[in-house]
Amino acid sequence: MSEREACNLRSALSQMALHGFFLLLISFLIIMAMNPGVLVSLEDFKLPAVQSIQSFKTMFVSIVLEALPFIVMGVLVSSFVQIFIPESWIRRFAPKNPLLGILFACLLGFLFPVCECGMIPVIRRLIVKGMPLYIGVVFILVGPIVNPIVYAATFMAFRNRPELLYSRMGLALFVGAAIGLIVYFFVKKSVLKHSAATLYGSSADDTGAGEHKHARGNPFFAMLEHAGSEFFDMGKYLIFGSVVAAAIQTFVPRAGLLEIGQDPLFSHFFMMGLAFVLSLCSTSDAFVAASFANTFSAGSLLTFMVFGPMLDLKTTLMLGTVFRVRFVLMLCMLVAVFVFLGATIAGQLALR
Repeated sequence: MSEREACNLRSALSQMALHGFFLLLISFLIIMAMNPGVLVSLEDFKLPAVQSIQSFKTMFVSIVLEALPFIVMGVLVSSFVQIFIPESWIRRFAPKNPLLGILFACLLGFLFPVCECGMIPVIRRLIVKGMPLYIGVVFILVGPIVNPIVYAATFMAFRNRPELLYSRMGLALFVGAAIGLIVYFFVKKSVLKHSAATLYGSSADDTGAGEHKHARGNPFFAMLEHAGSEFFDMGKYLIFGSVVAAAIQTFVPRAGLLEIGQDPLFSHFFMMGLAFVLSLCSTSDAFVAASFANTFSAGSLLTFMVFGPMLDLKTTLMLGTVFRVRFVLMLCMLVAVFVFLGATIAGQLALR
């Protein structure tokens, strides 16, 4: 066995172990949700620490189980688009007018609900093949928020507060359009790290170049394989985010949370940092945001739900592999400024 084959084998075994652990964890969560007394009747004890653990478990399980159906739905639709929708369709209809181009990018986000993880490699290929940069940027920023699955998830998370749903969609469109126009007018040089020659000359190791690497097999099974891989990739972020959200809600003193959550400035910065670190999928972040609804202002919840899908830790790292560092830093600054301003104004006017 060659060194490369051994490396591939170790990688496959580690992925199998990770997937197995995740399946066990999901099964454990479902069992606890269906039979909360399966471990020990902790509520029979009156110790404060034990009661806190019980509260943590309840909140953690509720966040995960509410978000899971939307993640499954999202990865299936995303995988269908990835396998069955040719990039040439998108490239062929891209308009030349900047305003129409921005509308076109927003429409793409609605019609093709691809997760941001799978969206960035696709957009890189399209830009290399001739799609205008500003259209790709708007699609990357707006697509993870305005698609129907995220709309439905946000509606379910904030059934009693529909203004947050509409504000989320509206602010995402505003931020995407504003940044798209800035890119159109002020970015004239190529910001890609790889040219067409280098990108397609090394397609074997490039995640973006293997457009349909399963094309020789059954495309339906390829879609399921892609969906399974994406589900496990998103699932670990959901678990991590739910743990952090439940821990903050349970173990941080309520008075401290209220002080942070109602601060007109710091609450937004706190939620930006939390969204960046958690790196949640946009199909599940609304449920995490809803768990903070009693302690944080509506404007800061809006910041969390718009900033996170546009710019989080994993997205930033992926952008850094596609675009030059200076352009990524510019995008980060623009997203932070526009989301902060838009959410602050919306919190003062529409979400009171």
